[in-house]
Order: sequence, then C-alpha cells, then structure tokens
Amino acid sequence: MTETLHLPYLQPWDWQQFHRHFALRLLPGVERLDANGYARTLRFGDACGWLSVRALADRPVLEMTLSDSLQHAARALVSQVRKMFDLDADPQAIAAHFTSDPILGPLIAVQPGLRLPAAYDPFEQAVRAVVGQQVTVKAAVTITRRLVERLGEPLQGAPSGLEMLFPTAWAIADDPLENIGMPARRAQALRRLAAAVANGALQLHVADGADALVRKLCDLPGIGPWTAEYIALRGFGVADAFPAADLGLLKAPLWGEDGITAKALTARAESWRPWRAYAAIHIWDNYAKGTKGG
Repeated sequence: MTETLHLPYLQPWDWQQFHRHFALRLLPGVERLDANGYARTLRFGDACGWLSVRALADRPVLEMTLSDSLQHAARALVSQVRKMFDLDADPQAIAAHFTSDPILGPLIAVQPGLRLPAAYDPFEQAVRAVVGQQVTVKAAVTITRRLVERLGEPLQGAPSGLEMLFPTAWAIADDPLENIGMPARRAQALRRLAAAVANGALQLHVADGADALVRKLCDLPGIGPWTAEYIALRGFGVADAFPAADLGLLKAPLWGEDGITAKALTARAESWRPWRAYAAIHIWDNYAKGTKGG
C-alpha cells in the first residue's frame, strides 16, 4: 500500500518559488509539475520508481508519496526531498545574517521565505550544469531532453507523465553525443564527466566539504569554477556555494546599469558567508524580475 509521509518546515516557505524553478527546467517524462505538486522518476540503488510531493495549503507541511518499489528507502528519500525543497533551513536566522547588508538586507526582508532549490540527483544536476554552459536555461533543457529521449530508460508501470528514467553515467559516457545540439568540446567534457562518475574516479559527494568537490570537478577538462560551484549549489544545496562568475549575479539590476565584476562580487560575498548561496538566490530573483521589466 502506498504510504503518504508528511515533511514539516519552518515558515515562511513559498511553494510558488519551487513551482517557478521546476517549470523553467522541467524534463518531460522524467518530471511532472502541476499547480500544487511535483513528481519525478528516480533510481535508488537497484530500485527504480517515482516520488511525488504536494504543498498543503492549511499547514507548513510538504506531503510526500513514494511508489511501492521505493517504500524500503523511505527514510533516505525523505532526507533527499528535504534537501531538494530546503525544508531544514531557518529563514529567520538567514534573514538576520543579512540585515546589515545595505543591498541584500532589504531584498531578503521583503522575501524571507526564498529557499535554495536543489536537485534530487547530483549527477543529473552535473549533466545539466555542463549542458548549460554558455546557453540559456531553455536551450539547456532542450538539449537535456534530447539526452533523455536518446539514452534514458523506460519506467514500467509508472503514472502518466513519468515514463522515463534519466540516463545513467555509463550511458552518457558511451554515447558519441552527436547531433545533440552541443559543441563538440562541451560534449566531450560531458562524456569525460560521465565516465569519471561511472568508473568511480569522481565521487559526487560533499562529505569532505564543498571546496574539495569543486577542486575535483575543476580538474576535469571543460569544467571551470562556475560549473563546479553551480553543481555544489544546485546538486547538493550547499549553503555557502557561490558561482561568482554567473551572468545573472553580475548583471542583476540591484548593481546598477554597469553591473558588477566577478572579482568585486567575490570580495563582497565574503561577508555573506556561510550563506552565500542564499545571497545568490535573492540576486537571481532580482535579475529575473529585472529581465521581465520588474
């Protein structure tokens, strides 16, 4: 029998932020989104299945449902979903940390509930980050969708809209990735990343600290600091990850017409530790609103 689990969080927490995040990046067949919920396919060890979450309107709880095939992994998956939706953050403590910052303080005071959306699968997020180098989010989603269509595996007996599993590291490493929409050098970088993960040369975890993972990622050809920091931020929800060279961070309206340099932003961000990733979330939000004309 399918079990429903309840995952509480400290308010404020805004489902609409996560809805916008997933809507921009949704992979059809792997992910499904509706007004109040999100669902996706996944692997857990040798098991495959799906999970779904739903935001409850009457209390600060995220409702989570797992396929029967994943019931044995409920405890571990609860931990993963709490990370995905940043349910363990203390928004009051984070807002208080930025109170004295003349630019970020007012931004965060207006939206103290903004959280740090993270991926279910760090490898999937690493693939998305490499694919997303120097292209728009929309273009990156298009290319990643082609990867799923070419190399993903079907999930048998799944609900409508959840028919595909994201490709394995071996599948991506072994495919020439021709006619996928990526420059040859970026495709090669993606294959090398996948091969390193598949054969165990690269362990995607932050058990030794995010900086250690960033260094290991940067040792791979075609992966620079922006990609590595972005993987730490989105792949693991590392609260202090900060991709300082990100265009959206540098060109956000809050810096004025000329923006800010990566060097200046890096220096300024020192005072935001240990929560630089939350600063990034608010700056990206400011950038997104600016590109829409407010």
